[in-house]
Order: sequence, then C-alpha cells, then structure tokens
Amino acid sequence: MVVALAVVSDTHIPSRADSIPPWIEDRTQAADHVVHAGDFDSAGAYERIVELAGGEESLTAVVGNIDPRSFDLPIVETLAVEDATFVVTHGAGPLHGYRERVAETVREEGGNDAVGIAGHTHEPLDAVVDGIRLLNPGTATGAPPGEEPTMYEVRVDGDDVLATLHRPE
Repeated sequence: MVVALAVVSDTHIPSRADSIPPWIEDRTQAADHVVHAGDFDSAGAYERIVELAGGEESLTAVVGNIDPRSFDLPIVETLAVEDATFVVTHGAGPLHGYRERVAETVREEGGNDAVGIAGHTHEPLDAVVDGIRLLNPGTATGAPPGEEPTMYEVRVDGDDVLATLHRPE
C-alpha cells in the first residue's frame, strides 16, 4: 500500500509569515501522515498543522530552535512507514557542517538505511550525504531567508521512497 506523507518545516508564524499558503494546506490535508521538521514559531501554527493533519496521531513533529520552550516536542523523532524508516530533526546549529551533522543524527537514531528529514536552512534539499539520504522541505511559508514556499510530498511503497518537491502553482 502506498502511503503519502506531507513534509513541511519552518512555518515561522507569526514572526516571519502570516499564514500557510492554501496550496500547501490542501496538500497537507490530503496526505496520510504529516511530518513537520520544526520552527512552527507559535502555538497557533502548531495547532493549525495538527488540524491539517487530522489530529496529533497523524503528525510527526520535532521542536525547532525558535519554537517556544513550552512546546512538548522531541528534538529527534523516528517514524516507520511501510518498510522505510525516517528520522526527523530540525538540524539546528551553524549552516557550516549542517548536512554532515544531520546525516550523523540520522545514522545514530535510525541506522544506515534511514531517510533523514530536517529543516532549519529554508532551502529544499534531496541529497545523499555520507550514504544517508537527506530531505529538507525548505519553508512552508516562504519565510526569509527562503525565497518561496516549498514542501515535499513523499510516497512510500514498501521500502521505496519517492520525494516530489512542490513549489507555488
């Protein structure tokens, strides 16, 4: 059975953006499960993502470096979908060494075959780093330093992971 994930990050509402674009909301609502890689920015942004996911049970989320301290979200979360394993983390820290730092976290938490999902840079990424596949959906709202809203739709079939980057239509 194919499982569709909506992968978003860095909403930054209200500090850098007012709302999630309707096309991202539509794709998020249509997914079987939602992954958010941190930097919601506010309880309101978190609650909106929970609503779009259809409830907390359909959301895997981690805390970002600018999220309120009151957020009760993990720094790293592992998600099993079909025969694939995803390790979700924000990737906070300096941009220099970001890819290697996230790849090491993924390897430590999920092993060599896990797929990493991280945010923080506001730049989309689908790359293999030190043998680990990393996905960064960019910023769901186009929050600076991002240039436009982006997200991934990830389709999982067994252990096959197909990621499609979506930009404004």
